[in-house]
Amino acid sequence: MRIFGVVSFVLASLCLAGCSSTSGVDALQMPSNETTSSVVRPSAPVSKGARTAATERTVETASMSGAARIKPPAPLLDESNASPDDENSRPGDENSRPFGLAEEETVNFPATDLPDSVEPPVQEAALVSPTKRLSRAAPAMLAGPVTRYAFRDAKPINFGRSSPRHLAVHGVDVSRWQGNINWQKLRAQGANFAYIKATDGGDHLDPMFMKNWRNADAAGLKRGAYHFFYWCRTAGEQADWFIRNVPKVDGALPPVIDVEWNGESSCKRRPSREKVLEKMQVFMDKLERHYGQRPIIYTSPDFYRDNLRGAFQDYPFWLRAVAAHPSKVYPDRRWLFWQYSGSGLSHGVSGRIDLNVFHGDERQWRAWLGGGQMVADAD
Repeated sequence: MRIFGVVSFVLASLCLAGCSSTSGVDALQMPSNETTSSVVRPSAPVSKGARTAATERTVETASMSGAARIKPPAPLLDESNASPDDENSRPGDENSRPFGLAEEETVNFPATDLPDSVEPPVQEAALVSPTKRLSRAAPAMLAGPVTRYAFRDAKPINFGRSSPRHLAVHGVDVSRWQGNINWQKLRAQGANFAYIKATDGGDHLDPMFMKNWRNADAAGLKRGAYHFFYWCRTAGEQADWFIRNVPKVDGALPPVIDVEWNGESSCKRRPSREKVLEKMQVFMDKLERHYGQRPIIYTSPDFYRDNLRGAFQDYPFWLRAVAAHPSKVYPDRRWLFWQYSGSGLSHGVSGRIDLNVFHGDERQWRAWLGGGQMVADAD
């Protein structure tokens, strides 16, 4: 009886243990709703198309030929990430440059045509913090002392008695092709002003623009921005692109429209003279309304001969003439700036740099900076 009781007790204990345990494959596969402090569950499902921030973003656009996939414009570069050797750089000789101010242009992107329900992509390049504003009518002393000419030239030209050395106020024009510039040294060499490449076409921003824009001002140079006009885009969208990327700053030099034929451009179109003048007028009118300054026209001899002779008499001109005085290359054309060399040499810049001069003496320079309208004579 005692033995039977012990056996019954053991059997009863084993049955109870089996009932209180979790067993079987199904029990092992049951999901758990428990979360830990180290795991954060998303509050909403993740979209199938989501990518990491490091993944290249693309924009779907509709075109006349069907759907096309394009990259959005590159974000604005600043001092921490700007580099002249960006993805748009031309292979080969780093010193090879298009004629005059002309720069290589990016491929002409089709305009985005997104459905109404889709918000257009933010183009970071246009989100520029405005620079500290100065009064346009500020005293002339804010122009700083005029630094005398001390540049050298890799291909010097003897201009005789009409040498640009006889004029007082010299300056430069720059773009990404000059790389990282020591603006203090350039100022000491005689650069009193600088025109800085900002944009071309309707979608390209020079990657060094904002760095050059800030540093030129910090070094005491008067600065302005120029746009290379692209004949395969509308004038209105090019003006809008320039306005979005170039700060409206009192005290800056008037904006410049650079018009010329560029054989290295992806756009091979050469509109009629009538169409050229019409496009230029639309572009310049938009800039003048926005900046409150009449734009300056930069051009080269062949383009001037084909399109600009006798036109825009009430606009200031900046003329390229590297082999003879402007009065010989552009007869009867009054001018404000003269680009007299494309082979300048200076401390603070690696390689060559374009050299320019203002048509007037130091007093006239200060008066013009103060807001006085001035279109110099042709000689």
